[in-house]
Amino acid sequence: MSGATARPTLAFIASEAGVSPATVSKVLNGRTDVAPATRERITDLLKAHNYLAPGGRRARRSGLIDVVINGLDSPWAVEILRGVEAECAERGVGTVVSLVRGDDARPSSWTSLIALHGSDGVIMVSCRMTPDQREQIERTGVGLVVIDPIEPPDSGLASVGTTDWAGGRAATEHLISLGHRRIAVIGGPPDMLCTQARIDGYRTALERAGIEVDRRLIRYGGFRHEGAFRAALDLLALEDRPTAVFAGNDEQAMGVYEAARQSDLRVPDGLSVVGFDDLPLCQWLSPPLTTVRQPLEEMGRTAARSIFQQLDGEPLVSPRVELATELRVRLSTAPPPGA
Repeated sequence: MSGATARPTLAFIASEAGVSPATVSKVLNGRTDVAPATRERITDLLKAHNYLAPGGRRARRSGLIDVVINGLDSPWAVEILRGVEAECAERGVGTVVSLVRGDDARPSSWTSLIALHGSDGVIMVSCRMTPDQREQIERTGVGLVVIDPIEPPDSGLASVGTTDWAGGRAATEHLISLGHRRIAVIGGPPDMLCTQARIDGYRTALERAGIEVDRRLIRYGGFRHEGAFRAALDLLALEDRPTAVFAGNDEQAMGVYEAARQSDLRVPDGLSVVGFDDLPLCQWLSPPLTTVRQPLEEMGRTAARSIFQQLDGEPLVSPRVELATELRVRLSTAPPPGA
């Protein structure tokens, strides 16, 4: 390394300490499962290279938390952001939003914005992050947490999610309890962790009830109205159509409502529908939507608390936090026609 004040890579710190980069990441994120002697050695190196301020606290520079999010056109994202802002406001800390589009999370876009803002912490909301991007963030010594990670996070990365598998199972079991046997599911992007977990929960509920899983009834809609609308039209055009649809989120459920209307089916008399999220507008739909509640605002608050713990050098009880989901039964589900 040249220059006494130059900041090395995380890999350099790991090499100097004789440990893996994951172990350095654990220390950066306040993990307790690192031997005291190893933690002290890594902490000394981090301080020497300006990762940490004296006393083990990360240097606070701007009083800002940066929320990196894939667009603000989703009510889901707005509810999470509401939670982050509320928690930060209570601590006198501001928030700034960096928008990315799809997979366009290049260092030249949002990571440069974080450097410009001089943020004290970064909250990634369901965005992809490459190892290089993560190292670039951690090199600055800021706190880092991911909400609803797209892929399974490694052991050293703080993350906040919900019990997606249990929610998918609860939604499907509710429909089974009403007498439905032809139950379709429309998931989000198939490569997303939450999509996989919810559909796994759906499969588990069917299998435990002795109902064969029909692959034709498993579709994907991209977590948007339009994709779910098209998928539902295809499902309702089947000769042996489903009598119920479990939608991967509430926006998708709205697309299913419209597909049912265009197929001359009333909800729930002709088709039962269950969503996922429990957005505030669900109770105002016609009929009000049965859905699996995610505590979206609390997810945002929990992520912000994790950032503050990291900044204050407090150990995280667990890097992975999963908040409980809960089925909210309203008027969009009923026994199948003819039951």
